[in-house]
Amino acid sequence: MNCQDHSELNRAAVASVDAAIEQRRSTRAFLSTPVTHQVVHDILRVASRAPSGTNIQPWKVYVLAGEAKEQLSHALLKVHGDPEKSSTHRHEQPYYPQIWPAPFGQRRKALGLRLYELLGLARDNKQGMLHQHGRNLSFFDAPVGMIFTISRQLHLGSWIDYGCFLQNIAVAAQARGLGTCIQAAFAPLHQVIRHNLQLSQDEMVVCGLSLGYPDLSKAENSLVSEREPVSAFAEFRS
Repeated sequence: MNCQDHSELNRAAVASVDAAIEQRRSTRAFLSTPVTHQVVHDILRVASRAPSGTNIQPWKVYVLAGEAKEQLSHALLKVHGDPEKSSTHRHEQPYYPQIWPAPFGQRRKALGLRLYELLGLARDNKQGMLHQHGRNLSFFDAPVGMIFTISRQLHLGSWIDYGCFLQNIAVAAQARGLGTCIQAAFAPLHQVIRHNLQLSQDEMVVCGLSLGYPDLSKAENSLVSEREPVSAFAEFRS
């Protein structure tokens, strides 16, 4: 292979990877089209190349489809629909701050408002918002749902490693024409998940993920979240 051929291949690879990253979206409505076991296996195999400190690979994944997914969603929605029960469930590890400092709270609020506008939900429609939040727990009707756990004996570095793994899943899925949504909404209901999936006491729920083919006819899937320019978050020094 000469230098020109290598350069062209490199440009093609860069374009492909960049496209998968830039086109990734949080998909919140899915088609019922099945995703094969082999495709899911391939995505997880590729994603497992994520870096982790001293190569400990801290991830464990429960892949749910069919009846197994429906049973978990039913159990979660039963709690979600009961305010008295749902109020007793909390994250095992703090995920969001109690008070949002600037500019993070503003970004969060802006995204939420745009999503609810697309869905036609007024800010005072508490029941509609509750229903939409509950859609998380049915994996937004995706054919495949995943629950991720981590050992309680691991610390902050392993949680950072986990983020790399989740991003790899999302990008690998995007490259295959699939949509994903990484969902913190599952973590507060870890007790229900623990019982349903028979998790060991050492396992802590990190998050869930919905996987499938996006339903592009749904308004919520037209949402494209904004990103700050590089100049806003990076300082170049030399």
